Amino acid sequence: MKNIIFSTITSIIVIVTAVSCNQASNKTNSESLPDTSSATNVSTPLQKENIDTSAVANKVDATTQPAEKTTAEVATKSFSIAPIIKDYLSLKNALVADNDKATADAGKKLLATFKAVDMKTIPTAKHKEYMDIADDAKENAEHIGDNAGKIDHQREHLASLSKDVSDLITLFGTSQKLYQDYCPMFNDGKGAIWISEAKAIKNPYYGNKMMSCGSVKKEY
Repeated sequence: MKNIIFSTITSIIVIVTAVSCNQASNKTNSESLPDTSSATNVSTPLQKENIDTSAVANKVDATTQPAEKTTAEVATKSFSIAPIIKDYLSLKNALVADNDKATADAGKKLLATFKAVDMKTIPTAKHKEYMDIADDAKENAEHIGDNAGKIDHQREHLASLSKDVSDLITLFGTSQKLYQDYCPMFNDGKGAIWISEAKAIKNPYYGNKMMSCGSVKKEY
């Protein structure tokens, strides 16, 4: 009888132990499995962030490209003849004052200004016309710069240089108020123009000999 009871108790213990082990094993397996729902939630925001980042990048790229184009266009339009006009007026005023040395210095400075022009800033459509004018103007400025002590020779080249400057104003315009004056007596009565910043006549071809000889022919 005791053996039967002992056997029954043993069987119960074995069954309880097996059930406990199975439950522990199932719990362990359950805990070791990854939480796929959390991974899915994380993946979704990341995908959304990547899409948003790509959209922002495309938007930025789309907005910066026109800006770069605008910058290039501004660079093309940045050329101004203002420095050339400034040096020309200094040269012209030196001749008004009958100062051949100051005229020569102004001629050298004007030549350097022409040589410093960056052709990339000049619209392509105007390159050839500018070069034709500039080449002649540089030659005149060089002659004027090299002939201190020969004011009559300097004045001869001023007549040609003034035509060049007038052509540049016509080609590129000017933000400064300027006047085209005319002396009917210079060059044996053939006449010559000059460009002035003032409306009052001050003749650079004769200086103090005939300061007021001439008239205003055009305003720029």
